[in-house]
Amino acid sequence: MSRLDSMLRRLAAQRDGLNWAAEQIGPLPGDVVDLGLGNGRTYDHLREILPDRRIWVIDRVLQCHPSCTPPEADFLQGEAEPMLNKLADSGHKIALAHYDFGFGIKEKDVAEAARLSPLIARIMAPGGLIVSGQPLVGFDQLQGPETIAPDRYMFYRA
Repeated sequence: MSRLDSMLRRLAAQRDGLNWAAEQIGPLPGDVVDLGLGNGRTYDHLREILPDRRIWVIDRVLQCHPSCTPPEADFLQGEAEPMLNKLADSGHKIALAHYDFGFGIKEKDVAEAARLSPLIARIMAPGGLIVSGQPLVGFDQLQGPETIAPDRYMFYRA
Protein backbone atom coordinates (compact mmCIF):
# COMPACT_ATOMS: atom_id res chain seq x y z
CA MET A 1 0.00 0.00 0.00
CA SER A 2 1.38 3.42 -0.93
CA ARG A 3 1.98 6.02 1.74
CA LEU A 4 -0.77 8.14 0.17
CA ASP A 5 -3.28 5.28 0.36
CA SER A 6 -2.20 4.58 3.94
CA MET A 7 -2.70 8.23 4.90
CA LEU A 8 -6.13 8.35 3.27
CA ARG A 9 -7.12 5.16 5.10
CA ARG A 10 -5.90 6.61 8.40
CA LEU A 11 -7.77 9.88 7.95
CA ALA A 12 -11.00 8.11 6.96
CA ALA A 13 -10.66 5.83 10.00
CA GLN A 14 -10.06 8.83 12.24
CA ARG A 15 -13.14 10.65 10.92
CA ASP A 16 -15.36 7.57 11.08
CA GLY A 17 -14.12 6.75 14.58
CA LEU A 18 -14.71 10.24 15.92
CA ASN A 19 -18.19 10.40 14.38
CA TRP A 20 -19.02 7.01 15.90
CA ALA A 21 -17.68 8.00 19.33
CA ALA A 22 -19.57 11.31 19.28
CA GLU A 23 -22.81 9.39 18.73
CA GLN A 24 -21.93 6.87 21.44
CA ILE A 25 -21.37 9.43 24.20
CA GLY A 26 -24.82 10.95 23.60
CA PRO A 27 -25.95 12.72 26.77
CA LEU A 28 -22.94 11.63 28.89
CA PRO A 29 -21.78 14.76 30.72
CA GLY A 30 -18.27 15.98 30.17
CA ASP A 31 -15.92 17.85 27.90
CA VAL A 32 -13.80 16.68 24.97
CA VAL A 33 -10.01 16.66 24.73
CA ASP A 34 -7.83 16.50 21.64
CA LEU A 35 -4.45 15.16 22.69
CA GLY A 36 -2.16 16.41 19.95
CA LEU A 37 -3.37 19.41 17.93
CA GLY A 38 -0.95 19.26 15.02
CA ASN A 39 -2.45 21.02 11.99
CA GLY A 40 -5.83 21.29 13.72
CA ARG A 41 -7.92 19.17 11.35
CA THR A 42 -9.19 16.85 14.08
CA TYR A 43 -9.92 19.75 16.42
CA ASP A 44 -11.88 21.44 13.64
CA HIS A 45 -13.89 18.24 13.06
CA LEU A 46 -14.60 17.87 16.77
CA ARG A 47 -15.93 21.46 16.85
CA GLU A 48 -18.26 20.57 14.00
CA ILE A 49 -19.63 17.29 15.38
CA LEU A 50 -19.75 18.36 19.05
CA PRO A 51 -20.61 22.08 18.94
CA ASP A 52 -22.11 22.14 22.45
CA ARG A 53 -19.08 20.63 24.21
CA ARG A 54 -15.99 22.38 25.51
CA ILE A 55 -12.99 21.05 23.63
CA TRP A 56 -9.65 21.11 25.42
CA VAL A 57 -6.44 20.77 23.43
CA ILE A 58 -3.05 19.65 24.67
CA ASP A 59 0.09 20.01 22.58
CA ARG A 60 3.71 21.11 22.94
CA VAL A 61 3.39 23.93 20.41
CA LEU A 62 0.65 25.88 18.70
CA GLN A 63 1.32 25.49 15.00
CA CYS A 64 -2.09 24.74 13.51
CA HIS A 65 -3.88 26.35 10.61
CA PRO A 66 -5.16 29.77 11.76
CA SER A 67 -8.79 28.73 11.27
CA CYS A 68 -8.28 25.84 13.70
CA THR A 69 -6.77 27.70 16.64
CA PRO A 70 -8.51 26.80 19.90
CA PRO A 71 -9.46 29.55 22.36
CA GLU A 72 -6.53 30.44 24.60
CA ALA A 73 -8.42 29.25 27.71
CA ASP A 74 -8.87 25.77 26.19
CA PHE A 75 -5.31 25.27 24.90
CA LEU A 76 -2.93 23.65 27.37
CA GLN A 77 0.51 24.14 25.89
CA GLY A 78 3.35 21.99 27.13
CA GLU A 79 4.43 18.44 27.66
CA ALA A 80 1.63 15.91 27.98
CA GLU A 81 2.21 14.78 31.57
CA PRO A 82 1.98 18.17 33.32
CA MET A 83 -0.86 19.30 31.05
CA LEU A 84 -2.90 16.13 31.76
CA ASN A 85 -2.27 16.65 35.47
CA LYS A 86 -3.35 20.29 35.18
CA LEU A 87 -6.58 19.25 33.45
CA ALA A 88 -7.22 16.52 36.04
CA ASP A 89 -6.58 18.93 38.92
CA SER A 90 -9.04 21.42 37.42
CA GLY A 91 -11.88 18.97 38.06
CA HIS A 92 -13.10 18.90 34.46
CA LYS A 93 -14.15 15.43 33.29
CA ILE A 94 -13.80 14.21 29.73
CA ALA A 95 -16.57 12.35 27.91
CA LEU A 96 -14.52 11.90 24.71
CA ALA A 97 -10.76 11.93 24.25
CA HIS A 98 -8.85 11.70 21.00
CA TYR A 99 -5.28 10.48 21.49
CA ASP A 100 -2.96 11.53 18.67
CA PHE A 101 0.41 12.13 20.31
CA GLY A 102 3.37 10.67 18.50
CA PHE A 103 7.02 10.93 17.64
CA GLY A 104 6.71 8.94 14.42
CA ILE A 105 8.66 5.99 15.81
CA LYS A 106 6.27 3.12 16.53
CA GLU A 107 8.06 1.66 19.56
CA LYS A 108 8.47 5.09 21.15
CA ASP A 109 4.84 6.00 20.39
CA VAL A 110 3.51 2.79 21.96
CA ALA A 111 5.66 3.28 25.07
CA GLU A 112 4.50 6.91 25.44
CA ALA A 113 0.83 5.90 25.10
CA ALA A 114 1.26 3.25 27.80
CA ARG A 115 3.07 5.75 30.08
CA LEU A 116 0.34 8.38 29.66
CA SER A 117 -2.60 5.96 30.00
CA PRO A 118 -2.95 6.34 33.81
CA LEU A 119 -2.95 10.13 33.42
CA ILE A 120 -5.64 9.93 30.76
CA ALA A 121 -7.67 7.72 33.10
CA ARG A 122 -7.60 10.54 35.69
CA ILE A 123 -9.39 12.97 33.36
CA MET A 124 -12.01 10.62 31.97
CA ALA A 125 -15.66 10.67 33.00
CA PRO A 126 -16.95 7.20 33.95
CA GLY A 127 -18.13 5.62 30.71
CA GLY A 128 -16.25 8.13 28.57
CA LEU A 129 -14.71 7.04 25.28
CA ILE A 130 -11.19 7.31 23.95
CA VAL A 131 -10.37 7.15 20.24
CA SER A 132 -6.68 6.41 19.77
CA GLY A 133 -4.15 5.78 17.07
CA GLN A 134 -1.94 4.02 19.63
CA PRO A 135 -2.71 1.17 22.03
CA LEU A 136 -3.59 2.38 25.54
CA VAL A 137 -3.53 0.34 28.75
CA GLY A 138 -5.97 0.08 31.64
CA PHE A 139 -9.14 0.69 29.63
CA ASP A 140 -11.80 -1.63 28.24
CA GLN A 141 -11.19 -1.96 24.51
CA LEU A 142 -14.29 -1.69 22.33
CA GLN A 143 -15.16 -2.72 18.82
CA GLY A 144 -15.44 0.49 16.81
CA PRO A 145 -17.27 1.06 13.56
CA GLU A 146 -17.16 -1.72 10.98
CA THR A 147 -15.67 0.67 8.42
CA ILE A 148 -12.35 0.69 10.28
CA ALA A 149 -9.83 -2.12 9.87
CA PRO A 150 -8.79 -3.80 13.14
CA ASP A 151 -5.88 -2.02 14.84
CA ARG A 152 -6.04 0.96 12.46
CA TYR A 153 -7.71 2.92 15.25
CA MET A 154 -8.50 1.74 18.76
CA PHE A 155 -11.53 2.50 20.91
CA TYR A 156 -11.69 2.36 24.69
CA ARG A 157 -14.21 2.96 27.46
CA ALA A 158 -13.08 4.52 30.73
